[in-house]
Amino acid sequence: MQTTVEPTRGTNDPVQSLELSLVVPVFNEEESVGPLVERIVAAMTEYPHRWELILVDDGSTDATLVNARKFVSREGLALRIVELQRNFGQTAAMQAGIDTARGRLIATMDGDLQNDPKDIPSMVSELERRQLDLLVGWRKNRKDGLFLRKIPSWCANYLIGRITGVKLHDYGCSLKIYRASIIKQVKLMGEMHRFIPAWVAGVVPSSRIGEMAVTHHAREHGVSKYGISRTFRVILDLLSVMFFMRYKARPGHFFGSLGLGLGAVAMLILLYLGFDKFILGNDIGTRPMLMVGVVLLLSSVQMITTGILAEMIARTYYRDDASPNYIVRQIFDDQSQA
Repeated sequence: MQTTVEPTRGTNDPVQSLELSLVVPVFNEEESVGPLVERIVAAMTEYPHRWELILVDDGSTDATLVNARKFVSREGLALRIVELQRNFGQTAAMQAGIDTARGRLIATMDGDLQNDPKDIPSMVSELERRQLDLLVGWRKNRKDGLFLRKIPSWCANYLIGRITGVKLHDYGCSLKIYRASIIKQVKLMGEMHRFIPAWVAGVVPSSRIGEMAVTHHAREHGVSKYGISRTFRVILDLLSVMFFMRYKARPGHFFGSLGLGLGAVAMLILLYLGFDKFILGNDIGTRPMLMVGVVLLLSSVQMITTGILAEMIARTYYRDDASPNYIVRQIFDDQSQA
């Protein structure tokens, strides 16, 4: 922990003095972004360390960016606005904010006013007290619809916990506190922001990941960006998570195992047919089992070669992967406003 300094809401002091970076992706939240900044400032008034606020505008088509820029020159607030070139999705926007963050700790939250920034100081204290690398918010009294939001979320949380081994009540809560040194080792792709604890578990032991009950509010402005289709995307993403957690660095083992299994069945079938043909003298040319054996053998070869190609691609990815999954148009701060 750093030495306690005089309470302040923000600062332009050197980067190394920053204790906390608060990252908030926003998309078409023109009515929410102003009250959001005001609530964050009020909630962090008593926070005794240096902090900064990073708003990531994910290609909004309304006045979100214009309204956010009104706070750039606000005294006592260290605000940076990252404008993305187009809408890349919440995961990419969150990654852009994390890459931009300069604090020792990083907090993330949604920009729709449903997360309460008043929980952030207590979450930071809890993370330090329990010596965690990631503390996840748990929307214990969630203010969302039962059938479209709560039930799918309960099912997803159960499945994710069973597959990843990280037992949490609420994977989908965006209110999280990270150690920057840990989360910056994780590259978020696709729509994988809801599985961040699973990815972090690939970097640190699951014992370094915890949760804490937080406040959740009903949406005040705008419309939800989620619908029933999100449930199906979560299922597909969950399958991807399962594959990447187990075979990311060795995809050849996955395809190779399938290939060897199919090959073993094919060899048993063909050995049996060979015995029937050459020892017993029966005709096997018209038997469906021969076709099944040949198809399985070809499938086995295909799976094994796919595994080899996957290994080659994975090695290329690890060697050359350095490109971000987003494009920044411009970054606004108090210096750019001057």
